Order: sequence, then structure tokens, then C-alpha cells
Amino acid sequence: MGLSAQINTDQVLRVGQNALYFEDYMLSIQYFNQVIKAKPYLAQPYFFRSIAKLNLEDFKGAEADATEAIERNPFITDAYEVRGVARQNLGRYAESVKDYDKALELLPYNRGLMLNKALAEQDMEDYEASRKTFTALLDKYPNYDNAYVGRARLNILTGDTVAALADLDRATSLNKNLVNAYVLRADISIKKEQNYEQALADMNEAIKLQPRFAGFFINRAFLRYHLDDYFGAMADYDYAIGLDPTNNVAYFNRGLLRAEVHDNDKAIADFSRVIQMDPNDYRALFNRSMLYTETGDYKNALADIDRVVDAFPDYDGALLTRFQIYDKMGDKRKAEADYRAAMALSKKIDKVAESHSSGEQTEVSKENPKPADSEELTKNRFSTLLTIENDHNVDQEYNNKSIRGRVQDHRVQAKLSPLFTISYYASTNQLHETPYYIKEVDEINATRSLRRLLMVTDAESTVDDEADIREHFNSIEYYNSYISTHAPRSIDYFGRAMDFISIHNYSKAIEDFSRAIGLTPDLAPAYLMRAVARYRQAIAERDTQPADADSRESFALANARLRAEMDKVLQDYDKLIELSPRMPFAYFNKGVMLAQTGDLTQALQNFSRTIELKPDMGEAYYNRGFVYLQLGQKEKGISDLSKAGELGVVESYNLLKQMGR
Repeated sequence: MGLSAQINTDQVLRVGQNALYFEDYMLSIQYFNQVIKAKPYLAQPYFFRSIAKLNLEDFKGAEADATEAIERNPFITDAYEVRGVARQNLGRYAESVKDYDKALELLPYNRGLMLNKALAEQDMEDYEASRKTFTALLDKYPNYDNAYVGRARLNILTGDTVAALADLDRATSLNKNLVNAYVLRADISIKKEQNYEQALADMNEAIKLQPRFAGFFINRAFLRYHLDDYFGAMADYDYAIGLDPTNNVAYFNRGLLRAEVHDNDKAIADFSRVIQMDPNDYRALFNRSMLYTETGDYKNALADIDRVVDAFPDYDGALLTRFQIYDKMGDKRKAEADYRAAMALSKKIDKVAESHSSGEQTEVSKENPKPADSEELTKNRFSTLLTIENDHNVDQEYNNKSIRGRVQDHRVQAKLSPLFTISYYASTNQLHETPYYIKEVDEINATRSLRRLLMVTDAESTVDDEADIREHFNSIEYYNSYISTHAPRSIDYFGRAMDFISIHNYSKAIEDFSRAIGLTPDLAPAYLMRAVARYRQAIAERDTQPADADSRESFALANARLRAEMDKVLQDYDKLIELSPRMPFAYFNKGVMLAQTGDLTQALQNFSRTIELKPDMGEAYYNRGFVYLQLGQKEKGISDLSKAGELGVVESYNLLKQMGR
């Protein structure tokens, strides 16, 4: 019997369930992994792991685990429910209804199952079946508040807003804390009645119940704007940005409001923030171009509007904006060309002018260069306040709305998992408490030749303790003295290089790693660390350029040096692979470098080789999934991210959520 089977699986399973109960989903998955590894024939660990993944919004992973549980024990009713919820969130509504039906065979009249089934039928647009299920549900449970909200949504979809309002009123009379009921009722007030005051009252209630959701403040700002409460709208956008500093809708809308009162510099700053987050936000580019024009910055105005014209070549409003810029710059030839092109297009666009002028062609002159249809298009397409899509979906019974433990809600920047390095300092966490292993590093540690033990990590701790820093300088002095009085040894240069890299003196570290390699050409860890030092040195040079008039040229020059240095880095990794062909971290680091240089196909191959050598390396699944997404292979990317999350890479769940499956 293997070591993995020696663990007390019952005890580990209970500990995992405790972690699940306290919403420590990532930790619970690690415990369930241990039980599955020891006893893969058990259904329970798969079932509990499916619940954890469902709460992390890894719907594909939750579906797979629920299926594994059902295959081992087809009488676990909750497994069908979990799989049904997962499939419903994946858009596979018919399959989710089958799962709910199977669960209802085992547990008739379970209200959560009936509600989920009705919602799934609604999502698959089988409105008659959904209404039948809601009727049966409310006959059995006439005071079930969430069912009234679900049926209200069905009534909205089928155009019966009177019945929808009646259901929402009934729901709120039963439970004053139903956020979605207030949000749905506000939508009806806006879209059917344009009753902004009533909608505002309902949004106020929603905000009281969920005061940390930036989208509600954005939508309330929209209502306040339409009620001529400019300062209230601006305050809501400010607050939304405080809650969610990466919310581009809040920045865009605030930019529009600032532009409206001619606070141009601040409006430009808001649109610039939107473009920084999404370089292809053409609405922001269009509005920033107009503001640049108004402030006389024609060069930047032209750069922005050029991109809009390239993206919307049939949009006459953009051509007319560029015509005005060229005209003010004195380039009459280009201005005339844009003007003529815009006039030709204005006869073809979506007949706005025809609907407004009973078929009469709008007269255009250079004194009034925008035809009415173009002005309307500009207003509707590029200069209208945005709202966050309100959540019309009734919460499924397995959805847990607590933020604690829901790591997918913690915003992180989507980027590759970093390089692995050898260090004296390694951060650990509850999910991965021991450093990684490299045979060659262990061999160096066994000789006790260095002044500290080496560790393998991708989460190197910052050396900020004064005593540690002083110790590294003293160690360098020791090596200086020893090397000057003894026959040169590669391990001494390697040791001094480790001190240099610890205090960020990368150029000296590179020199010493090279000396170590010169004395011992098969010293594999030296190649790994020289590659790391070269990369860090090049990145540091690029990212620490002075902010002066020549900074753009300096940055470009540093980028060129970085590309040249990348070739040397890749050569080091190739040599490392030649010396240690079964070292997974060599392929992983090479994959990171290739991905950063844009060679995504070769990066995939290296991450795949890493996984072959170390199948439990979550970082490799994460990076391969990230590259798959960049290549547009969404299904493969989601599959890898799900596996990475299962193996403890927290960032996977945030990226899965961002994919908006």
C-alpha cells in the first residue's frame, strides 16, 4: 500500500468539510485532493470538492467533480443539483433541467430544486414550462419570496409588466431584503414608465442592502442625472470608483459629466484611465479626441480619432470630427477629403435623418458641418451614459453570496505566473507550505558549501530586514577575501552571486554566475540563476527610466536591450535543459520567456512539457491556460485554469470569473 493511502481519510475528509463550512474553499479543495489521491473510489470527496468549486465559480470543474461523484454513487441527490447549477451557469440549460428532474425524482417537492428548474427553463426560453414549474412551486410554497422574484423575471421576459410588478410587490412584502426585487422593479420603472423617481427609490433600497456593489452606484448616478441632480450623480461615480478603482464604466460616465460642465482636464484624465484599462474603448477615444480638440491639443486629438475612424470607417460622425481637427490644423486637403467622405456616408447610414425629417435630406455647410443624423449617432453611439447590466437572475439555491472565501472576487491583474528562482528567501502559504524541489539544488545544500540553505520558489520574499541586508554585505566581503587568497572554486563564485542577487546587484551576480560556469560548465543551477539575473536586470533598466522629455526614447532603447537580453536568457534555459532534461522548472521558465516575447506556440509546448514532468504543478496549468486564452482557445484555457485552481493557484478563479463563462 502506498504512502498516500496511509492518511486517515475520514479525518482529512472531516477537516475538509470544516474548511468548506467556514468558506475556506481553496483550503478545502486541498484536503479533498488528498482523500481522492488516497481513495479515488469514494464519491464524497468529489462531491464536496464540486461544492467548493461551485462557490469559486469554476463551473466546469464543479460539473466534472459532480459527475465523478454520481458515477461512484448515483443516489447523492445534491450532486445532481450541484451539476445542474454548474451546467445552468455554463449555458447548457437542457442538461441542467435533466439533472434537476433526476434530483426531484429522489427528493420530490424540494423548493430549491423546483426554483432552479424553473429558472433553467426560463433561460432556455421554454416560458410555458417555466410558468408551469413556478405555478407548482407557489402552490406548494405560497410564501416563497424568491419564487415570486423568479416569476416576475419570467413575466418581464414575456411582456407582462403588470403581473411582474404584482409579483415583486408580493416578494418585498414577504421579505424586505430581496435585492433583485428592487433592481427588477427599478428596471420596469425606467424602461416601461420612465419613472426615474420611483426607480431611484428602489435603487436606494438595493444600495442599503448591498452597499459595496459599485454597479448600483453607477446606475443610481444614471437616475440622478436624469433627475437633474448633477452633484448627486458625480458623488455616486466618485464613490463607485472608490469601491472599484478598475471600473471603466464609472470613469467613462464621470468623464462625460465633467466634459458637460467643461472640466476638460479632469474629463480627459477619466477617459485616459478608461483607455489605459481598455486600449480599444473607442467611445473613450472619441470623447477624448473631442476634448483634446477643444483644448487645442490637435496632435493627440488626431491620434485618437484616427483609431476611431479605422475601427468605424462607415461612421460619418468620426470623419466629421477629424475634418474639424484637420481644418483647425490648417490641412485643408485632408479636411476636404474627410468632409466629402462623411457627406457620402451620411446618405447611407441608418436612416435617422429620414425618420426625423420625413425623408428630406439635411442640408450641410462648412459653417454647420454635422448633419442631424450624424449628430444623433454621435450622441447615441459615443456620448451616452452607460449603465451596469443589472442582475436580473434570481440567485440559485447553491449560490453563496458571502465574500469571505470567494477568492474569485478579489481583483487581480491577469498575467503569467512568474519565473521560478533559487533563493535564500521563499514565501509559503497555507495551500503550499513547502518549497519546491530541484535535485541539483538539494545536492548543493547537502555539501553545506554555502552560508545559507537554498530554496526553489516563484514567490521570493523581499529582503527588507536590516540585519539580513548587512549579513549579505558581510558575506560578500568574506567571499572577496576568500577568493583572493585561495584557488578559485565555482561554488564560491556561485555563493557570492547569490548574495549579489539577494541585494539586487544583478550585474555583479551575472559576472559571478558566469565565472562559476567557466570553472564548472555543467553547473545547472548557475545557468538558471544567470537567466533570472539577466531578465531582472533588463526589466529594471526598462522600468526605471527618468521622467523627462527623452523618456519615451529611453524607454524604447531599454525595450530593445530587453529583447536582446531575452535571447541570452533563452540560451541559458536551453543549456539548462540540455544539462537537466527532466527539470520541470527549466521548461516552465523558458515558457514564460517565450510567452513574453510573443512566441505563444513554443510557450505552450514548454508548459505542456512542464506538466508532463510535474503533473501537480498548478502554475504550469495556469500559464498554459493563460496562453490558450491569448490564442483564442477558450475551452482549453478554461480547462487548464480549472485544474490550476484545483492545485492551489488562487488567481485562476479570478481569471475564470473575468472570462464571464
